[in-house]
Amino acid sequence: MNGALAGAIAAAASSALLVALLCYFYVRPLLAARREAEAAAQAHQATVEALALAIDAKDQSSVNHIRRVVIFATGLARAMGLPAAEVRAIGAAALLHDVGKLAVPEHILSKPGPLTREEFQKVRTHARAGAEILGEVPFPQPVAPLVLSHHERWDGRGYPDGLRGNGIPVGARILAVVDCYDVLTSERPYHRAMSSDAARLLLQQEAGRALDPAIVDLFLRLLPEFRQDVDRALAGSAGAASAEPTVYSDIALAHREIYALYEIAQSIGTTLGVSDTMSLIAAKLVPLVPFSSCALFLTEPDGDALRCVFATGVDAGLLGGLTLRPGQGLTGWVARNRRPLVNARPAADLEAVGAAAGTALQSALVWPLEHGDRFIGTLNLCHEQPGFYTDDHRRIFDRIAEQAAAVLHNSIVFERTREDALTDPLTGLPNTRFLLIHVARELARAERLRSDVAMIVLDLDDFKEINDTHGHHVGDQALRQTATVLRSSIRPYDICVRYAGDEFIIVLAGCGRDEAERKRTDLQQAVNRASVTLETGAQVPLRISAGASVFPHDGATHESLLARADVRMYHDKAQRREAATNRQRPGTPGTPSTRAVL
Repeated sequence: MNGALAGAIAAAASSALLVALLCYFYVRPLLAARREAEAAAQAHQATVEALALAIDAKDQSSVNHIRRVVIFATGLARAMGLPAAEVRAIGAAALLHDVGKLAVPEHILSKPGPLTREEFQKVRTHARAGAEILGEVPFPQPVAPLVLSHHERWDGRGYPDGLRGNGIPVGARILAVVDCYDVLTSERPYHRAMSSDAARLLLQQEAGRALDPAIVDLFLRLLPEFRQDVDRALAGSAGAASAEPTVYSDIALAHREIYALYEIAQSIGTTLGVSDTMSLIAAKLVPLVPFSSCALFLTEPDGDALRCVFATGVDAGLLGGLTLRPGQGLTGWVARNRRPLVNARPAADLEAVGAAAGTALQSALVWPLEHGDRFIGTLNLCHEQPGFYTDDHRRIFDRIAEQAAAVLHNSIVFERTREDALTDPLTGLPNTRFLLIHVARELARAERLRSDVAMIVLDLDDFKEINDTHGHHVGDQALRQTATVLRSSIRPYDICVRYAGDEFIIVLAGCGRDEAERKRTDLQQAVNRASVTLETGAQVPLRISAGASVFPHDGATHESLLARADVRMYHDKAQRREAATNRQRPGTPGTPSTRAVL
């Protein structure tokens, strides 16, 4: 019995030793290999995620888009009972579904307006491009087919292959639903973010057309749960974000910089005035080179001064209209030396002209604007924080200022050409071409608002006699003096036009019959008080005749209004001549006309 027990013990010991040896030589390497495989898989997954986040960082309008799509897609796949391997493949496809956008020009992806047919065709290539890129990666499960087909439609009208219904891989159908929802509820250059309720309604409308109806139904039922998962995941990553490297921010900044330069350059050749151009430039600048205020100083035509023609932001009221000579203040120094200033004192410009008001601005970035060999002005950015601007700001601003100078030069030429085309060179008043544009706009607005527009036609009396007696240079003085009196006698938003020769036209918005008649009389009296001084010191008095018409009572078009006012003006001229003749005949009483005014 003892021998049998001893034998059993010996046999057990031998078995234990055998098991230990097997574990050491076989199981341990298998476990190590498994750990290595898991580490490799984790490294592979981390690499994929890093690449996906780098792609996502290109588009700041879709921050966290990929993270949300991954959570939505994998949660939906698990809810559908798909195998774990397929869920992992869908997660990888969700991470990389936009990788093909690397093949699409950035300005197309970020274009705020509708795409042209050619641009849309270029965007459609991203699905096939992404599949071709991922086709070279040895994923454990097929990922490329899901990326290839995530823009196919349930009704067969999608791209790139026009697949229909269940012929579309299920992972691609999942991606289509969750990507559609997230894009709809995100702010993009080409559309405003929808509310969740509006996006849900749109998904229901597209179920059975663009999207798999069963997947839409399940997704919408589980959406509250998925959104909680997203909130938890993003909240968990937010705390670590500050400790992570800023490489993704750098990627985003680089692409914003490229696109800002592209948009500014694209405006070259457009018919934008200086103010509109600066509004565009300021909007593109602020994400790249932040500022509290932005101002543009342009050289005056004689080159003796710089005048602020655009200002926005803090203390814009102090800067707007400021005029500096070369050498005065920061702006004048940059103009004279054609070199930029970084983190200079903004108050120096105000102090140079004796402005008593202080400013909250503490640091200035002032850049010379040159087009070819011509200096056109300075672009000034100011910030309320002292020493705010960095070398990186300086580098970016240098590039943007170069583009801005070319765009602003075109805007200046455009404004001057437009002014020449629409301005009478003798009096500086708008001309007939401007009148036609303005009256068409005012009549359309008056018709829409059911309001009045008055037109007053005025004609200098005895103008031919002034020219014949005193010379055309005196006649020109008479026209300029009349223009000055008329322009100063109307409201800032009304217009006075030199129509032809010695005729002027005034357009008064929101002016009815009684007010128009009073204004006609006031204008006549103002001109009648004026005169032209000859070289001898003698005074040549000015007299003017006037007639008014009012929309819609006297006509519905500028032609009919002009004709009626013209008739009334000549009637007034005839009455004035008759009255003057009667005054020159002693003892002859005046005979007022009994004709009704037309």
